[in-house]
Amino acid sequence: MSDPVLLFSLIVLVSIAGWKTKNLSVSGSVAAVMTGTAVAWAFGWPGLLVLGVFFASSSFWSKFKSSEKSAIEQKLAKTSMRDWQQVFANGGSAMVFALLYSSTQDISYLLGAFASLAASNADTWASEIGPLSKVSPVSIKTWRRVESGTSGAVSLLGTFASFAGAIVIAFISVGVFKDIGWMGGVIIAVTGFSGSLIDTLLGATLQVQYKCPRCGLVTEAPVHCRAKCQKIKGTYVVNNEFVNFAASLLAGLAAAVFVQIIA
Repeated sequence: MSDPVLLFSLIVLVSIAGWKTKNLSVSGSVAAVMTGTAVAWAFGWPGLLVLGVFFASSSFWSKFKSSEKSAIEQKLAKTSMRDWQQVFANGGSAMVFALLYSSTQDISYLLGAFASLAASNADTWASEIGPLSKVSPVSIKTWRRVESGTSGAVSLLGTFASFAGAIVIAFISVGVFKDIGWMGGVIIAVTGFSGSLIDTLLGATLQVQYKCPRCGLVTEAPVHCRAKCQKIKGTYVVNNEFVNFAASLLAGLAAAVFVQIIA
């Protein structure tokens, strides 16, 4: 078998496994195949390894102590099973940079791809680990304590998890790509962590938020208790997926620009 066939076969198998383990929906599996194919086409086995670390670690933390986070899921417009929107929200930017790298071979797009994954990984780790904190998070908009799972809120545990998530992607990227170097690793880690902070900022200011007319729950979901919720904050199009994609894209662009500056 040729290498591309092996790569594609692996991507399909992993996506099917994600569906079987309920980490991905059917549409999420299809989106994962598309994302993985683009990354593999541009970066080969090493790029697929970095993407795999992101997917595996994110899936692990989504399932970790899930019973303790079940109440928080009601506030969110997502579950631990990712659909196509969530897959593209977290991996779409990496796919864009991968396609740009394929056509240009510009190393700035290489770092852009993995910085965007670092941002997605940082945000996912913060979102999944932060709610386990024994101390309520603080809204970066009001600097008052709010309920766990509130968009735009931070905790010490969540911030540490975010930084660790970015560093993991940076470390793996440096390990499998000699062209990146330690300076490139620093750029990936810093811009990835910054992307997570941007995600939090957008969540506190522009991300849409609703209130259920039946139970009064403040949520990101437009429908709750089988009733249409009332918008109380943000812009309709700026949902969680929009915020995730925008933050990861900005992180990737920042990394690409830094590379051009220091080159």
